[in-house]
Amino acid sequence: MTIQTSKSELTYAAIVNAALLIAAAEGIGKLSLGEVAKQLGISKSGVFSRVGSLDALQEAVLEEFDRRFSEEVFMPSMAMPQGLPRLNAQVKAWMERASDPRELAGCLYIAGAFEYDDIESPVRDRIQRGVVRWRATMRRTIIQAVEVGHLRPDTDPEQLIFEIYSLIVGLTHEIRFMRDDGAVQRLQSAYNRLISTYRSFNYQGA
Repeated sequence: MTIQTSKSELTYAAIVNAALLIAAAEGIGKLSLGEVAKQLGISKSGVFSRVGSLDALQEAVLEEFDRRFSEEVFMPSMAMPQGLPRLNAQVKAWMERASDPRELAGCLYIAGAFEYDDIESPVRDRIQRGVVRWRATMRRTIIQAVEVGHLRPDTDPEQLIFEIYSLIVGLTHEIRFMRDDGAVQRLQSAYNRLISTYRSFNYQGA
């Protein structure tokens, strides 16, 4: 790798990171090459030469968000045993990410879903694909929890995913909009109560 190539890659990473912060704070639909250039103190043509177009920049932002989300929420849970320990770890990490005031991109899936709920566009399709992938990951974890006997055999994975997702949306609203410091504890209590209704009677874990 040449010094010039390395510098170009670092600049590209800086562009995507700056764009991700803007998207998290203002909405991915508010992104512009000019605003990213202004944030980084480089020319708009410099941004364009590295990302190509606004569509490409939005795609890169969502790819980076997916990578960070997986790295912070999904990957650490893989160190836990299959079943409820792994599911609980995923929910806990997701909850912590969504409620961390330093993590501006913690709600990009949810914010993007509301931003594009009634707008047909490639961005909407891309956000939806990201949500579908994350739900598929959680679905596998829930199915494994049923298979190892931690959740009841009649557990409906889609219903449980819907209920967990609804809790996270509620947490995001309470933390980001209502600025309620007690929302995290209420979310944890709500999740504990929810999962207790699905837990197998034979499972003795926490």
